[in-house]
Amino acid sequence: MNAVVPPAQKTRSGLSLRVLQPTIGAEIENVDLRLPVPDGLRDELRSALLQYKVLFFRNQDITSEQQADFARRFGALYTHPSTTNSGSIPALHNIAAQDLKRYDDEHDHIEKWDAYHTDTSWRLVPTWAAVLRAVRLPGAGGDTVWVDAGLAYEGLPENIRTRLEGLYVTHDFRRSLTRAGHYYPLVSHPVVRTHRETGARILWVNFSQNPQILGIPLQESRELLVAILDQYRKPEHQVRFGWEPGSVAFWDNRSTVHYAVRNYGEFPRLLNRVLISDEPLYADL
Repeated sequence: MNAVVPPAQKTRSGLSLRVLQPTIGAEIENVDLRLPVPDGLRDELRSALLQYKVLFFRNQDITSEQQADFARRFGALYTHPSTTNSGSIPALHNIAAQDLKRYDDEHDHIEKWDAYHTDTSWRLVPTWAAVLRAVRLPGAGGDTVWVDAGLAYEGLPENIRTRLEGLYVTHDFRRSLTRAGHYYPLVSHPVVRTHRETGARILWVNFSQNPQILGIPLQESRELLVAILDQYRKPEHQVRFGWEPGSVAFWDNRSTVHYAVRNYGEFPRLLNRVLISDEPLYADL
């Protein structure tokens, strides 16, 4: 039996995208990331990103410089304090298998959750987007899952949504920041955020950074976190991406959480990530 591949859709300007799930995930088929991105294409891609939350590109034989140039078309780059890449692009961050293991070891004192997360949620104003490029991949495994955090919110029972209103959550990344020689105070965010551009209500918790909901007993906090995590785990809220050489992912960090599937044993998997800052008004927070 042959698999049915959904046809690509064409926008008015000719951008070709193939929708992977109804509300999250689209593959862009006719963009060469080696080339400069003109204003019109940038605006089309941003519009598609707001609608589908994460965009995927295949067969992109690009350099680190070209990856960073693409990301810069959508905002200033953000250099993460724990960046381990020592090349000529400070914002280029290695997402390496050995670093993930070290992070696990550093945080073995806290309760382990399935690590659905957003990037830089420990900041008062997190980065708004990210561009991730495959560098070294195992022969099989190592997919990444993205979750439509707005759809996850909509799927909550009404009584849970009511209980979450007005509550804040902390994401504690201080141990890793201290090791990197960086101080940042513990901040909190609304558990349910409003996306600044789309107005969507977003269920926004980072389970890789010891989340705790404030102002309620710890047992109640845990009960609500379990309800949230259950929403993230539902396949109907997800898109799963299988990495191949030349693959690139570009996602809206405000409307999604993601999860790296670590089923590739000891293979030294390596991806390169570039984070994009939010509006300049907030750059120094």
